[in-house]
Amino acid sequence: MYLADEAWPDLESYFQSESLALVPLGSTEQHGPHLPEGTDHIIAEAFARRAAEETGYLCTPTITVGVSPHHRQFHGTMSVAAPVFRDYVESLTRSLAEHGIDRVIYVNAHGGNVEHLREVGRRLRDAEVMYAIEWMWDESITDRIQEVFETPGPHGGPKETSLIQYLAGELVHEDRIEDARDGGLREFDESSGRVHGARTFYDAIDNTDNGVLGDQTDASAAVGEELFEAALDQLCQLCEWLAAQPFEDLLPKEHV
Repeated sequence: MYLADEAWPDLESYFQSESLALVPLGSTEQHGPHLPEGTDHIIAEAFARRAAEETGYLCTPTITVGVSPHHRQFHGTMSVAAPVFRDYVESLTRSLAEHGIDRVIYVNAHGGNVEHLREVGRRLRDAEVMYAIEWMWDESITDRIQEVFETPGPHGGPKETSLIQYLAGELVHEDRIEDARDGGLREFDESSGRVHGARTFYDAIDNTDNGVLGDQTDASAAVGEELFEAALDQLCQLCEWLAAQPFEDLLPKEHV
């Protein structure tokens, strides 16, 4: 069920019988020369909408702009200040509580949102308003991603490229994929951008001239479909698990 498509009287039965909602979030930011700036929110919405179809739970409209100051040097990147983002997401989530929703899954596809969604979830849980958790597709199938790609890359790499080739192939500049690899940072690990153990970079452009990491030539729509279905299964299982938990078990524990 997609909230924005429904008339309000037709939502009454859902709120009477269910207490879970999916909130997709992403970003509008550079993803290299070959992918659309909407990559993250396209991916997040696809997962949330499909999970809602598979499980029958409610999906809200997508938050399409996130916390992305580290991509600001590239044309078109949009970003909101972290405190504004946190307050907005919290306010939006609290509005769901007014209708009886007491647990939310933030279906997130942008790494820059993670710490802020965790903070919002803590605020809501500490206030005993709601239990809200953040989910990212690639973190749910890490082993499979490592098996498929030699250099998956955390941003604009073959895993995101594969998903967009599958979900919105018409938006991928296939003729620029080799340029994306050659103009970016192909190899990236925990030692990249560090000096004597200190992380020395703040922005994507400090590490990569064209904004992307990994080897995009490993990507394909077929792999994207496989990864999407595997992660979707994880999300659907998470929905069922969360819906089954007694609400009191989700609240903060008493002081020892």
